[in-house]
Amino acid sequence: MLYSKSFYNGDDRDWVVFVHGAGGSSSIWFQQLKAYKDEFNVLLVDLRGHGKSKEMSTMKKYYKEKYTFKTVSHDVLEVLKNMGIQKAHFVGVSLGTIIIRSIAEIKPEVVKSAIMCGAITRLDVRSRVLVWLGHTFKKVVPFIWLYKLFAWVIMPKKNHEESRLLFVKDAKNLARKEFLKWFRLTYDVNPLLRYFKEKEMEAPTLYIMGEEDHMFLPPVKKMIKDFNHSKLVVVEGSGHVVNVDKPDEFNRITLEYLKRQSQKVADAESA
Repeated sequence: MLYSKSFYNGDDRDWVVFVHGAGGSSSIWFQQLKAYKDEFNVLLVDLRGHGKSKEMSTMKKYYKEKYTFKTVSHDVLEVLKNMGIQKAHFVGVSLGTIIIRSIAEIKPEVVKSAIMCGAITRLDVRSRVLVWLGHTFKKVVPFIWLYKLFAWVIMPKKNHEESRLLFVKDAKNLARKEFLKWFRLTYDVNPLLRYFKEKEMEAPTLYIMGEEDHMFLPPVKKMIKDFNHSKLVVVEGSGHVVNVDKPDEFNRITLEYLKRQSQKVADAESA
């Protein structure tokens, strides 16, 4: 089972589950932890091969297994089941947003609401070129070079530097074989995203995107027009990783949203 860390405040508080992106770890949420654990029960997870999950002996069973979004989503659901968490709000960043979307497809009843930060909803020409370069050179070029290139293309500006360096720092801890397994998931991204684009999640969803997220903001803007219970907030002066670029704004906007959703659920259950 995945490495996880929980902060419990009582049965009267909702659970919030944080899901990081590929190459990262739960440390990406360090600027959210204090604010969130004052309001909710919090669960941090390190995805397979990432963070402290790669050190766990139980993860050895995954070494020869092909990774899919379905299998990595079931990893998270297994943690929730083990902890007796039947429903939760989910907060994800980058590729973590695809995992949350996959969880909602597998087991929609577990997702009370979702916060999608730097959501990946489509691969444009630039991102498809990056993926092609990665697959072309992945066996001859050190993977960290590829990861640094991806991080720089996605988060190119000076004010994105903290986010960029944080992702690269975590990625350095990945084993090469683990990186390649996760990178193979890019083969599955486009068909999965086309399906998700046509079908809105049942749970209320907040997309929180940086105005400078040049690769992923435009498709979210386009997609959101066709959805009924999804909302988009664009944060000025931020790139792909809003929770790191603008943590105070991220915390304020997302906590207000989640508290409203919690109250709506409580009102509906008491009606």
